[in-house]
Amino acid sequence: MADRSVGTVRELRRYPVKSMAAESLQSVAVSWHGLAGDRRWAFVRPDMERSGFPWLTIREKPDLWLHEPRFLDPADVEASKTVVKTPAGVELEVADPELARSLGDGVRVIKQYGGVFDTFPLSLLTVQSVEGLSALAGEALTPLRFRPNLVIDAAGAEPFPEDHWVGAVLRIGSLRFRVDVRDQRCVMVNVDPAGAAPNPAVLRSIARERDARFGVYGTIVQPGEVSVGDPVVIES
Repeated sequence: MADRSVGTVRELRRYPVKSMAAESLQSVAVSWHGLAGDRRWAFVRPDMERSGFPWLTIREKPDLWLHEPRFLDPADVEASKTVVKTPAGVELEVADPELARSLGDGVRVIKQYGGVFDTFPLSLLTVQSVEGLSALAGEALTPLRFRPNLVIDAAGAEPFPEDHWVGAVLRIGSLRFRVDVRDQRCVMVNVDPAGAAPNPAVLRSIARERDARFGVYGTIVQPGEVSVGDPVVIES
């Protein structure tokens, strides 16, 4: 069977700080640890260090969506300082104790060069799946709400095409990426990125119609560069 084109890259996003706002990119290097700079920082809840999930996230503090991180030197994100613009418009270095204090008593920040990931280093979602879920949830949703790294405009109009890519290797730019599992979702998807009130119908729709899974996760087979507009090819 020959290689098959299944779509193009519509959006690229990384999240310098876990559970904070995204950076929109036109092109990015992808290593064994995912997009360069993705989820390099995370905030830890007090007295949760020994738990399986110590991170402060949108579940506990929805306005994390309104904190905007960026690298001061986007050409060298591993060496760059990272700053965060707060909802009040104040810009602080991510390691500034004032930022941690503003997020809650006892909160502290850590940096992990391999990225602070819940499961896999790369996530993918199609435009068609977001449109399909919007119809189910009764709300016009955006891909950003689901925090993907790669947003793909799939060939054809059928929703949820990425479900059929599990187990396949995708070639995107010079990156080769294996689709491993469907992404099991939690209450974070109820929170709108613009700060609107949570909509529980979003997760209910995914649970009822999609077995609580939406989008896919995967691992890197060959690091490479990905750009908006690159074709997405399933390798034979």
